[in-house]
Amino acid sequence: MPVSDHQSSDSEQAGVWGPKQRGLSIGLLLTVSFSAFEALAVATVLPTAVAEIGGLDLYGWVFSVFMLANLVGIVTAGRSADLHGPARAFGVGVMLFVLGLVWAGLSPTMSSVVAARSLQGLGAGAIGAVAYVAIKRAYSSEARPKMLALMSTAWVVPGLVGPALAGVMADFLGWRWVFLGLAPLSLAAAAFAFTPLRSLRASPASGEIESDADVEGDDFVGNRSKFLIRWKVSLQDPRSLSLGLAGGAGLFLFGLGDGFGLWALLSSVLGLALGLPALKRLLPPGTLRARPGLPAAVAVIGILGFTFFGAETFIPLALTDIHGLPASVAGLPLSLGTIFWTTGAWIQAREASRRSRRALIGLGLLGIGVGIAGTTLILLPSISYWLSGMAWSIAALGMGIAYSTTSLVILELAPAGEEGKASASLQLATNLGIAMGAGAGGAVVASMAGGADSLAYGIGLVDLIMLAGVVGGLLLSRGIPSRSED
Repeated sequence: MPVSDHQSSDSEQAGVWGPKQRGLSIGLLLTVSFSAFEALAVATVLPTAVAEIGGLDLYGWVFSVFMLANLVGIVTAGRSADLHGPARAFGVGVMLFVLGLVWAGLSPTMSSVVAARSLQGLGAGAIGAVAYVAIKRAYSSEARPKMLALMSTAWVVPGLVGPALAGVMADFLGWRWVFLGLAPLSLAAAAFAFTPLRSLRASPASGEIESDADVEGDDFVGNRSKFLIRWKVSLQDPRSLSLGLAGGAGLFLFGLGDGFGLWALLSSVLGLALGLPALKRLLPPGTLRARPGLPAAVAVIGILGFTFFGAETFIPLALTDIHGLPASVAGLPLSLGTIFWTTGAWIQAREASRRSRRALIGLGLLGIGVGIAGTTLILLPSISYWLSGMAWSIAALGMGIAYSTTSLVILELAPAGEEGKASASLQLATNLGIAMGAGAGGAVVASMAGGADSLAYGIGLVDLIMLAGVVGGLLLSRGIPSRSED
């Protein structure tokens, strides 16, 4: 019996809420929750912000720049956590996130909000990356699954209450307080985690040139060789590639939203030239051609992010500007979407062992298509806005099924020992899809702005593009195996 008591004590010490982990758990969960709340609340309050300070032409950029910066933050912070320990990356990430919140809350123009969102994206990406590093290093193997489940819940809860709460704040206090109110809360939450994170040591750096002695030869040859090697390594470094991808995607979206002039064309071409090579290196070979197997699965998950979030971004705008609803009501479809996404994920968990992977993904894509088509109907003022909640619930149910199934396929098809690389590809493809969907949709809406009718036509065209994306996803999903290959 004494041995059993000792084992119980050890289990408590190593658990999520043990004395050594309690502060870290509270800090990480609260910080991630506040980051999630902000990300989910922006879509609800942005129409109110546009009505006050203008900037409809930058509507899509508010979301795109966040996701592109998020990519850079994830890769940079993950590397920094390995080299210097997670505390530094976490502290920098929190400070960038909080600075972005304050900047956005005080912004006089929408261009200023976009710049602030880039800082928020960098910070949020760093926070998320460090959280997973901390789970690996600070928790026992028995406690990690529970902590990962709690991390998922840290996104679900803000998804349920965030849009509605943000809408109420925007209606009664002003949209700026959605950002400003989170700043001190985020700092307080981070304080719980920072001290425990400082106790986690850095991992030895690998694959880097540590000193001049790594390259032998005379001074001229040696220096030239070192320069070439460093240059080659830097081009292949994930941080450089993520910057190239984010910059290329940003240039492409800028050109897309700048009309049909020469500068727009040059920007788009330069963006493709910069971003595509980086994307090819960061994703599994053959992804851009949707080669059957893992590449096709990664391509499909990118399309899921593009279509679902490209349509969702403009639902609150349609409800506020076309139906004249307050922000507190306009955010309700997004809250319902969170509930039904979770429901779809549980349906996938129950059916995955009994049904074809490809069939589940196809079913989910069809649900997304039906939901987008339903929300398109609310662009008609004669159609009740309540349809948006029902339609988007169907889309989110489909997203929960398709996204969870595709994620499962990606992990199943990952070569042994490369699960982490496959997970990174999953996250990268999703974030890039979201950024491109919101950015392309924003460019379309901006090009047709000029009144309620023009806005309705613009959002309707966005929905048609996203429906075309659903069809593309169905075609690409044919390259996904029907059954697990385990």
